Amino acid sequence: MTSPLASQAALASLALAIAAPAAHAQATAIDSIIVTATRTPTLASEVISDTVTITAEQIANSGAGSITELLQRQRGLEVSRTGGPGTTSNVFIRGANGNQSVVLVDGVRIASASTGSASWNGIPLSAIDRIEIVYGPLSTLYGADAIGGVIQLFTKQGKGAPSVTASVGGGSDRTFAADAAVSGGTDQLSYSFSVSKERSDGFSATRSGSFSFDPDDDGYDRKSAAGQVVYRLSPGHELGAMFLYTDTESDYDSNDFAAYNTQKLSNVGVYARNQILPFWTMLVQASQARDKSGSFYGAGPFGFSQIDTTTSTLTWQNDFRIGADNLQVLYEHRKEEVDGSTTALNRKRHTNAIAASYSVKRGAHLANIGVRHDDNSEYGSKTTGSVGYGYRFNSALRAEASFGTSFRAPSYNELYYPSYGNPANRPEKGRNAEGGIHYDDGTTQLGAVYYHNKLSDLLLSTSPCPFPNTPEVTYSFGCAYNVNKALLEGLSLSAERKMGNLLLTANADFQDPKDETTGKRLQRRAKRHANFIAEYDLGAVKTGAELQLSSDRFDDAGNRNRLAGYGLVNLYATYRFSGDWSALVRWNNVGDRNYELARYYQTGGSNVFAALRYGFK
Repeated sequence: MTSPLASQAALASLALAIAAPAAHAQATAIDSIIVTATRTPTLASEVISDTVTITAEQIANSGAGSITELLQRQRGLEVSRTGGPGTTSNVFIRGANGNQSVVLVDGVRIASASTGSASWNGIPLSAIDRIEIVYGPLSTLYGADAIGGVIQLFTKQGKGAPSVTASVGGGSDRTFAADAAVSGGTDQLSYSFSVSKERSDGFSATRSGSFSFDPDDDGYDRKSAAGQVVYRLSPGHELGAMFLYTDTESDYDSNDFAAYNTQKLSNVGVYARNQILPFWTMLVQASQARDKSGSFYGAGPFGFSQIDTTTSTLTWQNDFRIGADNLQVLYEHRKEEVDGSTTALNRKRHTNAIAASYSVKRGAHLANIGVRHDDNSEYGSKTTGSVGYGYRFNSALRAEASFGTSFRAPSYNELYYPSYGNPANRPEKGRNAEGGIHYDDGTTQLGAVYYHNKLSDLLLSTSPCPFPNTPEVTYSFGCAYNVNKALLEGLSLSAERKMGNLLLTANADFQDPKDETTGKRLQRRAKRHANFIAEYDLGAVKTGAELQLSSDRFDDAGNRNRLAGYGLVNLYATYRFSGDWSALVRWNNVGDRNYELARYYQTGGSNVFAALRYGFK
């Protein structure tokens, strides 16, 4: 029987095909370069995967205060947060949990091995040049955890004459932010370095009714630095190095103590890219990502906990150009280490992976096929595969379909956390099928994608625990266990239209992320969410308005605790008043809407931020 979402997808695809006028059949869409979808620079029109790119200009004009605030505007993405900007955040891609997606910074994976999720609250938006989002499973390219998709953040790069950018601003809740960067480059050497500082008194992280409620303000303080250098030895041969360091301290509510978290993130990477032969390009990259987190919640030796996770990766990638086709062969070694006050988690594991993919272009036809084998020292071997096909009806209209398998590795908490984890837990598995149609003539963009991602061996907190108690371990409050199946099914729609100085953008998602074992909706995920954005360019002045909509969600697996739907209006504007000088103003939650992204946790009411900027284009 055809599902309602599948029927909606078929109708949307038909409408989109009709909407593409024959008069535009020869129009040329504005093409961009995508790296994440294939692990090599590729024209967006030649990528079969469903993707979105957030450009440097869009980031600068949005005035967004954090990466998660920016991501909330994108289709297929939802965000949950336990308080203000400095608190723990979770990003859901197409209904997949935060630890079911891969997050990269300049090709370096940043997830904590203990939780399996990226620490979004520790990454400064000021260091980011652009963001690529690839929807759907990419385990054949990136291995474990790429079930919902991959988000890659690219830090700022240098080019042209030496230049300086800087900004300083402040706003509601005694928020202060400042950053500065210097960059430049020649044909042989390019560089970019940036620093930033942010702080805010914030607001109470929890609401009345929470067991830890404390009406005091819960602020945060973050310092960061980032940089990269590229040296070109000769045409086709270059060496590069990059780093990102952040140090964040954020308050959270506790009944008896002034509790706070600390987090230090550090990413470093070096690479060599060489064109060995005219048809053969080789990339070797070594990187390390470290996430050092501490929680301080009381006096004495038992009033704190700390965990330090380190992921070291060596990648050897070879791309062979065969006519218009591309063969990619990859070897990857990754080592994960955990060290902290919870000694049961202090372990190491490593993964060796080999992968191959082949991409084909034949006239209007695009196709690719990929396979990857991951061998892990803890959970054994996993093999994933993918196949995709695309057809370009003309230069503006194309359709794609794909199928891929994926998996998520159990986190250290799910394997070893005292009285919760169990070493017998297995990886989660996913099987995704999707189809989409896209239209882009350089002025109008339309898109519709239907996906059906079926998950098995879902790891959930289960009570009572099916594992027997032993003298060493007692599961008094349940445990992590491969007990359930889930279905992530949805229809994602997008539209953009430029009319003179006015740019209109809209996206809407109709999804049904549910636990098939219980029939309940997955925690903190809505069935419908949408964004509508209008931007007007008057030359020196650019203004914008956003409308963010979400239907209700549930804060628990049993769907007993409902989070009401909400609608938010945000306004922003930039004014270039003298050469390189400009000003930015953003007003969030204009209607002062009271809403929740997680039960008993506060969100920001109506708030304003303004900044003076130099050198921003």
